[in-house]
Amino acid sequence: MTLCIKNARHLESSVDILVHDGHIVTMTPTGHQPLPDGCTVVDATGLIVMPSAIDAHVHLREPGQEYKEDIDSGLTAAAHGGFGAVMCMANTKPVNDSAGITRFMLDRARTSHPQGPRLYPVAAATIGLQGEELAPLAELKDAGCVAISNDGRPLASAEIVRRVMEYGADLNLRLIDHCEDPDLARGWRMHEGVTSGLLGVKGQPACGEAIQAMRDIMLSEYLHIPVHIAHVSAALTVDCLAWAKARGVQVTAETCPHYLLLDETALEGYNTQAKVSPPLRTTADREALRRAVKEGIIDILVTDHAPHAAHEKEGTLDEAPNGFTGLDMAISLTWGLVRDNILTEADMHRLWSRRPGEIFGLPYNTFNPGDPADFFLLDPEATWIPGPDTLYSKSHNTPFLGWELHGRVKHHWIAGQQLF
Repeated sequence: MTLCIKNARHLESSVDILVHDGHIVTMTPTGHQPLPDGCTVVDATGLIVMPSAIDAHVHLREPGQEYKEDIDSGLTAAAHGGFGAVMCMANTKPVNDSAGITRFMLDRARTSHPQGPRLYPVAAATIGLQGEELAPLAELKDAGCVAISNDGRPLASAEIVRRVMEYGADLNLRLIDHCEDPDLARGWRMHEGVTSGLLGVKGQPACGEAIQAMRDIMLSEYLHIPVHIAHVSAALTVDCLAWAKARGVQVTAETCPHYLLLDETALEGYNTQAKVSPPLRTTADREALRRAVKEGIIDILVTDHAPHAAHEKEGTLDEAPNGFTGLDMAISLTWGLVRDNILTEADMHRLWSRRPGEIFGLPYNTFNPGDPADFFLLDPEATWIPGPDTLYSKSHNTPFLGWELHGRVKHHWIAGQQLF
């Protein structure tokens, strides 16, 4: 099938896009070339065309906690959120530390979403995420894993981190590391600062994240092996990354939209919907992260999509689990940063598509001939309010409930096939 998207806006220009056999044929100024006979035409006047996003940090909860989310519902939320690919973390029950679990995830994705979004499992770094014995990474790579992570269980042992990095490098699997000093972070409920003091709540200092990030950076430089720092939340960690990149260390990093939009005051009133790991920090941290994303010190955005059931977030701040649902809202939240002139449309392409594809070796679309025809049409003027009636995820645990968001994905194609 040949498809033509006409009159779409792309980086402030009006373009036509020709697609055939799942790939981009051409992107040209509107009206620049005649349409081929028999092509399907979609008029995208007033809409923005963007490459499908790649989310390199997602929790889909299946197997084991399907009441929160399953692969079917998670990929549905991803599709409607503009994501053509998601990398799912290993903290399932049982943990994804064996080829059988990896294959189960991939089979569920193929069965529920044969046209996509694509699922890319992330292997557990250690057996059971216990931080003691390395998982069988070669077996997990052969089964389909594309990276390694101990996810939300920080690796206390530098020796274990070294062995994971070395073993992973032999397999072309990069370590995605959750950086958090387990001693400094013991018993925390939020960022350690003014708000935690006023609330009388045990906090986690920002230096705990930076200490482990710096350990990983030094190992990366010593071993000449790439490492990826997960969900950066602190200005001090940004300083570590800037220092490392100036030295040529092979370190990459991610952060999430919520760290660019919220700060520790979101937890005032003991708001469990704003409890996340790592925690929301200060306005100074938020501003430093915005600059780092803009300048490329932080390479990519991720959602860290962490769905929970409603009753789990209705307890006390001590009892409530960490995490936000994010796949439905991330593109709209990022578009809000574009509207506020913090980021640009081109930044969105880089942060959500090109750089994740480059870092993890996944296919991505730059609208050049031969690229995969993975793209969505965004209505930049659409407004919507996140809630049970507008979110496709099973879970609605987010501090953005009730916010008026601007911009929403209207249509989505993967490999030239329209999902909706």
